[in-house]
Amino acid sequence: MVTDDTPVARFSRMPDQFSVAELHEAIAATRPDDICLVFRDHRFTWAQVTERTRRLANHLLSQGLGCHTERSELQGHESGQDHLAIYLHNGNEYLECMLGSFKARVAPFNVNYRYVAEELLYLLTDSNAAAVVIHSQFAPTLAEVRDQLPNLRVILQVPDASGHSLLPGAVWYEDALAAASADKPAVQWSPDDLYILYTGGTTGMPKGVMWRNGDANQECFGGSKAETLEEIIAEANTGLKALLAPPFMHGAGHWMSFRTWNGGGTVYVQSVPERLDPTDIWGLIEREHLNFLLIVGDAFGRPLLDELERTSYDLSSLTVLLSGGAPLSAHLKDEFLRHLPTLMIVDGLGSSEAGGQLSQVSAGGGATTGTFPISPGNHVLSADLDRVLEAGDPEMGWLAKSGRLALGYLGDPAKTARTYPVVDGVRYAVPGDRARLRADGIIELHGRDSVTINSGGEKIFAEEVEAAVKRHPAVYDCVVAGRPSERWGNEVVAVVRLRDGASATDEDLLHEAEQHIARYKLPKAFVYVDDVVRSPSGKADYRWAKQMATGSLSTVQNGPVTM
Repeated sequence: MVTDDTPVARFSRMPDQFSVAELHEAIAATRPDDICLVFRDHRFTWAQVTERTRRLANHLLSQGLGCHTERSELQGHESGQDHLAIYLHNGNEYLECMLGSFKARVAPFNVNYRYVAEELLYLLTDSNAAAVVIHSQFAPTLAEVRDQLPNLRVILQVPDASGHSLLPGAVWYEDALAAASADKPAVQWSPDDLYILYTGGTTGMPKGVMWRNGDANQECFGGSKAETLEEIIAEANTGLKALLAPPFMHGAGHWMSFRTWNGGGTVYVQSVPERLDPTDIWGLIEREHLNFLLIVGDAFGRPLLDELERTSYDLSSLTVLLSGGAPLSAHLKDEFLRHLPTLMIVDGLGSSEAGGQLSQVSAGGGATTGTFPISPGNHVLSADLDRVLEAGDPEMGWLAKSGRLALGYLGDPAKTARTYPVVDGVRYAVPGDRARLRADGIIELHGRDSVTINSGGEKIFAEEVEAAVKRHPAVYDCVVAGRPSERWGNEVVAVVRLRDGASATDEDLLHEAEQHIARYKLPKAFVYVDDVVRSPSGKADYRWAKQMATGSLSTVQNGPVTM
């Protein structure tokens, strides 16, 4: 007879009918003393992570949080659960909060810790947050808006170097865990329970994308397609030792963390999570013999490569470098392969709305960027969203995905309907990437429509202009935006940071760019800055870029990539 405490259930279900909590506990039961999570001097075993996340769940439940209305009684944009905001830098607490929330049937969601008080108020109001776990350094920002959040009832605080005292009504995180029961929470875990991922807000207001956690387990967290827990556990032997360098508040960071766990692997967190520290990252890989590194595009790649030019490390254990959230430029891939010739470099394409979508592998020489082999469940829809384009159709359409998809946007049925259209009876996710499907089955990705520049009757995609400008060896970083033009309607402006000690003229950069893109796409002007502003995840902040392009902001000072 199978009971709730049986670690392996001998029955068949569809893969999306297993909850995140159920899978993690089942895998943990088979390897209790193996290392599950490493952060600084903490080396947590699977048994310890299980106990700590059960304690967190039981604390949340003791505060009256949980699921109040089952999924079957709700529309796609509605939630029947309490929501927990994770307002933390990377650390063991972040992943514990996600897993512990699932075990309490509370929906976790990410908070961009760079937000000022007004932005934080918007996010916590839009999400109707009932609980928050916060690093002490962010306590003053939360304190500014606390009185305007009547639904915020539970605050757990994690101490840090800031030394800020405990907020009124808050409880220290470790004290809450110590006082709570280590027993399995007395709730029935469900794959219908929510996982919420807020979009970055670099082109518009952040929106909460709602996933069934069973679907997210498959489409975001890389869950097994096996149909029994026995089969899933048998497959959880990847031996992955993964360092996920981006902030966990970015989808790619925590997606790959849970993917590592679903494969029975170990998650490592860098010792300096507040900023990108290449010495810390390469040193950890060398010291722990890690075999997998996640970064986000050139914003991470360039500083890491600069460190390899300065210092020698034994990185022979590293076999896979994955760039998620933004592709690596081809010339940076070539540089990585020069330092690490046996490395496999993967561009992973996905979105909050669709989960993981496409991937492209580079190894050896001749790396490319911006093209992906089509894979099952991925499509290109027509510009009018009325048909699926066949391979070889010259039309510039929309990248789309079918199958297991997010339910929609929290509290926004209209935006949900726009992003998840139904074409010939099939529901698709269309996050906003423009694409063309070539006759050879390769998808050419042209960039987000939200940052497309309409100039002289032509659509120009910011990302392809950025890639062309960054081919010049003097360019450290570049982001492109449009500004009003009497002649063109809008014109392309490149905001450029040059490498330290390097120099280049506008003509130099134009000469390089025109080798890679058509002349009508070339920047009409360049703005030189000491640093390009990006989100903590490394994604370009196009609202800032537009302000720079129009001259409404002064240049920013050079400094480290803060996270």
